[in-house]
Amino acid sequence: MKKKKREQVINNIIMLVVVFLIAFPFLWLIVSSFKFEKDIIAYPPRFFADKYTFENYVKVWTAIPLLNYIKNTAIFAGGVVITSVFFDSLAGYAFARMNFKGKNILFYFVLLTMMIPFQVFMIPLFLEVNALNMIDTYPGLIIPRMTTAFGIFMMRSFFITIPKDLEEAARVDGLNEIKIFTQIMLPLSKPTMLSLGIFTLMNSWNDLLYPLILTSNSSMRTLPSGLALFSGQNISFYGPVMAGTVVSMLPLLIVYIFAQKYFVQGTVMSGLKE
Repeated sequence: MKKKKREQVINNIIMLVVVFLIAFPFLWLIVSSFKFEKDIIAYPPRFFADKYTFENYVKVWTAIPLLNYIKNTAIFAGGVVITSVFFDSLAGYAFARMNFKGKNILFYFVLLTMMIPFQVFMIPLFLEVNALNMIDTYPGLIIPRMTTAFGIFMMRSFFITIPKDLEEAARVDGLNEIKIFTQIMLPLSKPTMLSLGIFTLMNSWNDLLYPLILTSNSSMRTLPSGLALFSGQNISFYGPVMAGTVVSMLPLLIVYIFAQKYFVQGTVMSGLKE
């Protein structure tokens, strides 16, 4: 009993240390967003300051069109989430449950695209979007992200875990492939789809390079690219940048708090099997 208690205490200490290491940068960011500029750049750095202010939050709203950035980010990330989850679930179901010529080769090709860094094809992507006259447009931001290799892989990993008896029973009852997918597979895959939606939302909401390439007008900037340009133009004002970063984090934090149960459940159910 003493050995078990000792192990439990050690495990709790290790978990607390890990939690502290993960949470400390976020705590530093939040506290620094209320500091004066001189306290933020003070050396040696201090976690707490003598005085705090809301001026950084006021300044970030007045210095840049933050509300417009939030709107652009919400439209971009929301559109990507809806379209990506829909098309990824269709492709994942096809790779998992349907038989067609070249299925395995095509799936391995999809997996291969996960290994290609975005920096490799960002210039051809820009040229393609520019040729279609979709620079500085919401379709130009959303359409290239309407499906992802990771999303297809995740949905396929879930669909292959479903017993084939359900599918065969549905066919005996006269359901075609579309009805099997919409009436049986989709209801079962809700947790996994929510998990994929959260992954996609986080990646799209926090993406800096992709929106920065496909937008040239400041009115179409998203939050990360807008804040990056703001910090570049006003390099000495770290307080407003930190305040803007905190504001950009809040929507994701709220979504994760309310959806964490489905997030964990969907990740476990998907199994991420080959």
